[in-house]
Amino acid sequence: MAKKKSENTTSIGFEEVIWRAADKLRGNLNASEYEGVVLGLIFLKYISDKFEVKFKELSEDEYADVEDKDEYEADGVFFVPQEARWNVISLAAHTPEVGRVIDDALQAIERENPKLKGVLPGNYARPELDKRRLGDVVDLFSNIEMYASGDEKDLLGRVYEYCLQKFASMEGKNAGEFYTPSCIVRTIVEILQPFQGRVYDPCCGSGGMFVQSAKFSRMPIRSSTTSTPR
Repeated sequence: MAKKKSENTTSIGFEEVIWRAADKLRGNLNASEYEGVVLGLIFLKYISDKFEVKFKELSEDEYADVEDKDEYEADGVFFVPQEARWNVISLAAHTPEVGRVIDDALQAIERENPKLKGVLPGNYARPELDKRRLGDVVDLFSNIEMYASGDEKDLLGRVYEYCLQKFASMEGKNAGEFYTPSCIVRTIVEILQPFQGRVYDPCCGSGGMFVQSAKFSRMPIRSSTTSTPR
């Protein structure tokens, strides 16, 4: 299948593009059943796209080793094992094994990163998950580049929050049960003024509090009433 022109990762409405692709999975599953499936695919695509950008950069350096994990971690990039890279998943999209391939990818990431043990979703190979629909979603995700550029550092958080809100709406629940709206996070950060010390978020989800804190700490002082960095 010819690859379509990739979507702009930071354009307005990007979250909706991701949601439309993910919503193809709905079928006979309710929101609570396919929420983990969708979020797992988003995570896989995001880290794989970030990895590929760094991989291409290293490929142009004759002294760099493209399979050296340290090369990626030094730049804050998630090292993705070969069996977990999106091109492997994409090739299996229209095969009966697509669910098993995705499960294997997630397990490989957990082996490479012990802190993620038991955290990532799994069981994509279960019989009740329509493999044709799953393959269609993989195809759609393959045409979307999910890496942030410039000052857009919270792309994954943006997508997670948007999808969580959609899931909550579908289940008839208040979206606030799942995440703190970004406007409230910004207000909390502006009250705290985190110019020094550490930020502790006991209910950390997609890391929005940390991203907003980092942005705030780099902002110029706007008035004489604002505390100065110490």
